[in-house]
Amino acid sequence: MSDAAPSRAVPQSSPGRDYQLHQEEIDAAIRRALDSGWYILGSEVREFEAEFAAFLGLRDSVGVANGTDALELALRGIGIGPGDAVYTVSHTAVATVAAIERTGAIAVLVDIDPATYTLDPMALAGAIAAAPRPGGNRPAAVIAVHLYGQMAAMPAILDIAHGAGLLVVEDCAQAHGARLEGRMAATWGDIASFSFYPTKNLGALGDGGAVATNDAAVAQRVRELRQYGWRERYVSSVPGMNSRLDELQAAVLRAKLVHLAADNARRRAIAARYDAALASCGLRLPVCAEGAEHVYHQYVVRTARRESLMSTLSERGIGSAIHYPVPVHLQPAYRGRLSIFLPLAVTERAATEVTSLPIFPALTDSEVDRVIEAILEWARTQP
Repeated sequence: MSDAAPSRAVPQSSPGRDYQLHQEEIDAAIRRALDSGWYILGSEVREFEAEFAAFLGLRDSVGVANGTDALELALRGIGIGPGDAVYTVSHTAVATVAAIERTGAIAVLVDIDPATYTLDPMALAGAIAAAPRPGGNRPAAVIAVHLYGQMAAMPAILDIAHGAGLLVVEDCAQAHGARLEGRMAATWGDIASFSFYPTKNLGALGDGGAVATNDAAVAQRVRELRQYGWRERYVSSVPGMNSRLDELQAAVLRAKLVHLAADNARRRAIAARYDAALASCGLRLPVCAEGAEHVYHQYVVRTARRESLMSTLSERGIGSAIHYPVPVHLQPAYRGRLSIFLPLAVTERAATEVTSLPIFPALTDSEVDRVIEAILEWARTQP
């Protein structure tokens, strides 16, 4: 990557700069969509759905309005609804739990693996064994959240969930192109959801999402649900919603999809530079699980001196972020309302220590050097 001016701020993420990487192709795609005169559920959406499914190695993908809708529609597509218990984690974007609640199901929160921050299979097994009917609700599904660009421990999760008769949904909002044991995210579970929020590895220039599955009947059900439950126009066969990926965003995603592998490779290259340079600075660096191909949606480090680190970075014009500062079960809207398999000690400790460093495809080598130099300088001042 070309060098940046030394005085230029280094953002933690930059959808605008990532757009500029592929601007000519994106602009041409937008012009094509505008010139078509068809702006809702037209050829751009159909072509993107086919291309994205092919990228994943699945039969179907269904474009929807955003990632939260995608997860809700994935759950509804496999029959999850009122009276069902859905097991997932509290260390996630609140959208995961919001989507569960929008189906009428009950979220049951379990702890995370301390190395990968993804669902701990043993905690899941314990939760299912200890409370097979939490709050009187029928155990029905597990949402495995692939966090920060790394997949959850799918073989173990599938064994536990399917052994207990539960379906498995993959929340792939942060794992576009990630693999485990050579298999792509979205190809392990019963159904998967994606977000195309602008900061994602495959990001739109606005909101967008998709549901992916190998089950043709489930895909058709999701297509009906995303548009009022229509099987024929203006006639609702089932209660649905309005959640349509628009033509402009589909066109943008088509232009960016062809670069996703290269953009993910750039993220891995940046992560490798951080790994090498920061190995002895006192930070806990990301762990890539055995057999995993991490796509580094975020590069997340841990330290008990987080505020000091973030302050030092800010003073030097370097952005950082916290993904996520408050576990869902401790947020005001959810405190005391959710079923929790206690303790969530790993989750609660991680929330006080994690910090996301700058990482995105357009980040230059000189900017990475600035981040590294600032952190090493900070480390030299620590007791």
